[in-house]
Amino acid sequence: MNTLEIRDLTVALTATPDQPIVKGLSLTIKTGEVHAIMGPNGTGKSTLSKAIAGHPDYEITGGDVLIDGTSILEMEPDERARAGIFLAFQYPAEVPGVSIANFLRAAEQARLGEGENINAPQFYKKLYGKMDELKIDRKFTSRSVNDGFSGGEKKRCEILQMAMLEPLFALMDETDSGLDIDALKIVAEGVNRQRSANLGVLMITHYQRLLGYIVPDFVHVMYDGRIVKSGDKNLAIELDEKGYDWVKSELAEAATA
Repeated sequence: MNTLEIRDLTVALTATPDQPIVKGLSLTIKTGEVHAIMGPNGTGKSTLSKAIAGHPDYEITGGDVLIDGTSILEMEPDERARAGIFLAFQYPAEVPGVSIANFLRAAEQARLGEGENINAPQFYKKLYGKMDELKIDRKFTSRSVNDGFSGGEKKRCEILQMAMLEPLFALMDETDSGLDIDALKIVAEGVNRQRSANLGVLMITHYQRLLGYIVPDFVHVMYDGRIVKSGDKNLAIELDEKGYDWVKSELAEAATA
C-alpha cells in the first residue's frame, strides 16, 4: 500500500503568492481508495490538483505533499509523474502533429529512463487492449493527441493515458465536464476498470452523477480553500439534493457558536 499525504497545504497563483487559494488543506489518500472532492466554483479544487502535479502557474507557499513519506515539492512535473502522480485535465490540451501512439511511447520511455528500451510488440499489445476496453477505435493511434476530438474522445484519451502509465495516484479534475450520458458511462467504466489495490484516485467534481458510476470510498466538501466536511457516498447524494448552502450555513453557525 502506498500513501499520498497532503499536509497543511497552502497554494496561490505564482503571480500573486500573497493571495492563497488553497488554505491549509490536509488529506491522506491510500492506494486502493477513491476520494471525491466536491464544492462550489472558486473553492480551489482544480488549483489543488494542478499544484500537486507541479503546474508552473501555481506556487505552494506552505505545507507539503508526500508519497510514502518523501516530499515531492522539489521535483519537476516529469519527476512527479515518474514518482506516481497522474493528472487528468478538465480541458485536455490538443497536441497537433503528435500521434497518440508516439505520445504514449514517449511517455513510457521517459518513465523507463535511459538504458532501458520499450518492447514494441508488448507496448502495442497493451495499447490496443486498453483501447478496446475504452471503446476507442484503433485507428486513433495515428491521430494527433486530442486534435479535433469531441469532449468524450478527449476524456477517453486521458483515461487511456492513465491505463497505459499505471500511476500510483490519479488526480482527475472534473473528468465529467462536457460529457453527455453515453460518454460519461464509457469514461466511468474505463476508470472502474483501473480501480485496484495499486491505484489511489482523487476525483474532483461538482455533480453527484459521476459518483453514481464511480462510487467513492470517501467524499469531501471543499469550501474557501479548505476541506470542511467529509463522509461516504451518501454525502454526495445529500449535496445533490440540497446544494451547498446548507454546508455554508453550518459553517456560519459554527463560527458564531
